[in-house]
Amino acid sequence: MAKTVIQCDFDGTVTYKDISFLLLDAFAGPQWREYWEQYQDGRITVGRFNALAFSMVKAGRQEMLDYIGNRFRARPGFKNLVELCRRKDYRFVVVSNGLDFYVGEILDRLGLAGTEYHAAQTIFDPAGMKVRYVAPDGTVVERDFKDSYVSLFLDQGDRVAYVGNGTSDFVPASRCQLVFATDGLLEHCKKHSLPHVPFATFNDIAKSMETW
Repeated sequence: MAKTVIQCDFDGTVTYKDISFLLLDAFAGPQWREYWEQYQDGRITVGRFNALAFSMVKAGRQEMLDYIGNRFRARPGFKNLVELCRRKDYRFVVVSNGLDFYVGEILDRLGLAGTEYHAAQTIFDPAGMKVRYVAPDGTVVERDFKDSYVSLFLDQGDRVAYVGNGTSDFVPASRCQLVFATDGLLEHCKKHSLPHVPFATFNDIAKSMETW
């Protein structure tokens, strides 16, 4: 049965900082930024970037979670939006190019344990972390992870609102019926005259979703 779905990015959207960058700066060698430049230039996929960058990280799960500590700040109103979706029986789902272990941990710390989320699967190994993206159909993908979930929802006949902030949100957002945009995604929407709703906090989104 068709539903209303809110698909939300995580790093830079739920949190102001990109948590993966925070961890790479602390636990990987400086070469990770070279891989990031290659990704930005389109020379490697996001999947390849994460695989290469996090392979340099030898730290364990708890060590990294301890490091995150209070170094992150959530965008105001996030819990309000999630609770609104629960009241209205909207499906709220975080789909992130970040890593599953910290996305889940931060959601728990925000008092939102049980919130649906999908992110890169992480295997901790003393020789270096292993990271991979698994699409809804179970296949391992190198790119378009976020878009694979938009496709799933649209194919089910759901109406989808998208919330994001960066370049990896451009394609999936362009396919959704409603787009909430900030930062880089906002500038992209303005530049290409794409329908969107600017937001600064999740309270802005909640007001719009009350009547959508």
